[in-house]
Amino acid sequence: MTDPQKKRCMALCKACADACETCAIACEGEANPAMGDCIALDMDCADFCRLTASFIARDSRFVALVCEDCAELCTACADECAKHPSDHCQACAHACRQCAQACLELGAHAMA
Repeated sequence: MTDPQKKRCMALCKACADACETCAIACEGEANPAMGDCIALDMDCADFCRLTASFIARDSRFVALVCEDCAELCTACADECAKHPSDHCQACAHACRQCAQACLELGAHAMA
């Protein structure tokens, strides 16, 4: 695992968490009951991305496991957000997909 790779993944995890929080707040403001899954996934994803960044920062021996789970959660959040046309949902879906890819790559290197 290279230091630039870890820094990139941490940055994308933090960016994803920020995008998820922005999306959740915007969706809550819409007061649309159909956005419940989006809001819940946004909040879960934001929390897990921050957790993942902290595991990476401290070189936890569980980085591969946490990165794999983070990628799965980010993908689920991206899939949900991509269903909605609003800019904040589309931005969140994009950030989630970038984070998922970085986590998969880092997790694979951590296992090697």
